[in-house]
Amino acid sequence: MRADPANRDILPRLAADRVQRALRAMPVVVVMGARQTGKSTLVRTLPGAAARPYVTLDDLDARADAATSPDDLVRRAPVLTLDEVQREPDLLLAIKRAVDESRPRRPGQFLLTGSANLLLMRRVSETLAGRATYVTLRPLTRREQLGQGRAGLWSELLSTSVAAWYDLVLEQDVGSAGWQELARRGGYPTPSHEMDATAPREEWFRGYVQTYLERDLQDLSAIDNLIDFRRLMRAACLRLGGLLNQADLNRDTGIPAATLHRYLNLLETSFQLVRLEPYAVNRTKRLVKSPKLYWTDSGLAMHLAGEAQPRGEHLENLVLMDLLAWRDTDAADTQVMFWRAHTGEEVDFVVEAGDRLLAIEVKSAPRVRHADARHLLTFREQYGDAVQGALLLHTGVEVFWAADRVLAAPWWRVL
Repeated sequence: MRADPANRDILPRLAADRVQRALRAMPVVVVMGARQTGKSTLVRTLPGAAARPYVTLDDLDARADAATSPDDLVRRAPVLTLDEVQREPDLLLAIKRAVDESRPRRPGQFLLTGSANLLLMRRVSETLAGRATYVTLRPLTRREQLGQGRAGLWSELLSTSVAAWYDLVLEQDVGSAGWQELARRGGYPTPSHEMDATAPREEWFRGYVQTYLERDLQDLSAIDNLIDFRRLMRAACLRLGGLLNQADLNRDTGIPAATLHRYLNLLETSFQLVRLEPYAVNRTKRLVKSPKLYWTDSGLAMHLAGEAQPRGEHLENLVLMDLLAWRDTDAADTQVMFWRAHTGEEVDFVVEAGDRLLAIEVKSAPRVRHADARHLLTFREQYGDAVQGALLLHTGVEVFWAADRVLAAPWWRVL
């Protein structure tokens, strides 16, 4: 089940409510995310957007103004939307001055977007601390693609007793779906929502990579060798869901260690690569401390890796990106991690919300058994009552209790 491909109406976004709440509270709101996730569309379609003058630094004249007379640019109007501010990071200093000169401070004075994580950019000396809220816009979740403007059931699962999970999941009327096709489409609005065939999607991904390499990255850092950078992206996408081992990447790509480290940071800063950190709280076991590697968009990852058929790790990637889209717009202090012991036990995802833990295992198989829940049970034994419950997501149709407080459920009923 998905939105009618003939209907090109703008899809409601999960992040919209978070942005609107932030505009009512803070003088600066920054919407960040990979290029083509829909940031410009989001900020231009919010309620009241028509009353906000809109300036994009993709426009050469506006960019020149930002470079030569930033203070004049940010004072064009009482409220202002500035798109793609990473192109002129020093503009943030002018924004800081304008905010500090306004007494009392005006909520919603500036709405900014950036296709790079401004908090990670070395060229950005001003983070607007105490003045700005940062909101990350991820690619479309499955339920956003269905027109529901939300992520999966994560909030409901954490706020509901485990005993009620079975009914909660079973009553979801979202229709079954093939995860392979969703992985191929990914979540960028154009290929996932507007294109219905493989060939045009591949052409779109090809153009995206070319634009990303030849234009966007040059605003962040000089790339000495684009061939090496492409080789690294391919190697990273082939290691989807694995531990990030820079020594192995160095050996397989032939890229010097220092350059490899810088390229990985660039991929993360531009919202392409996702490092998933390990859950570190432990009582008795030695845990793996290296992060796991994922990609922002499964469709782009498959294109970069040259893979025609998705693997189980691509299903993991879909679940992770849904979790991150939810986390990034959730009001609570929520973390998403993984757990892995040196002895081999591993849980794909651990959600930490306050003093509660939700453990999630993903299996790209239509049938799962009690044995598939063994690592979830080990994790629960380690962390006791803090583990509210566990999910064993699979690709079949059956909802059942695989073990005590471990619910096996089709991925499409949760996402």
